[in-house]
Amino acid sequence: MSEPTTRYLVVDLEATCDEHHALPREDTEIIEIGAVLVDGATLEPLDEFQSFVRPVVHPRLTPFCTQLTTITQADVARAPTFRFVAPKLAAFGQGALFCSWGGYDRNQLERDARRAGIRAPLGPRHLNLKEAFARAAGEARELGTQGALRRVGLAPTGTHHRGIDDARNIARLLPWALGRVAVAARHDHARRPR
Repeated sequence: MSEPTTRYLVVDLEATCDEHHALPREDTEIIEIGAVLVDGATLEPLDEFQSFVRPVVHPRLTPFCTQLTTITQADVARAPTFRFVAPKLAAFGQGALFCSWGGYDRNQLERDARRAGIRAPLGPRHLNLKEAFARAAGEARELGTQGALRRVGLAPTGTHHRGIDDARNIARLLPWALGRVAVAARHDHARRPR
């Protein structure tokens, strides 16, 4: 039997983007890291980490990116690059199980680490909470965080597509994603919120 996880590190990233995907996925860069450290026993938040990150390949944010994330050029212009933020994230999450909503955040961290010539800050162990929630809810399809929050009756807080706010909302979903609280059966006759 494996030993229980003592802490979870819930991470959500925002990255450079373009409205029509003109920016290739390989060229996208992290512009915000949000992380919530959660107690493994109580699933209560213990601490938070947030940092803007200055992109180097495409240093100018697109208007679409700013509109989507509310992150401004000024936010990233004075921020450290990934090479300097990564060790701080690694120290913050040391010993915790890295988890995120889907595989995107893990892949993006690895992409930025390769580009910076450093090791990925959170190592290979990763829990995909989107998949875990879908299994726990008996859903055939995986829900986004907003849909998952609605599914369990929680109202989203903060600003959607901001790393720290999304990480906080994902941390609130841990009891259901980890199977500690049952996801109520969906009533198909009920009208689904848009």
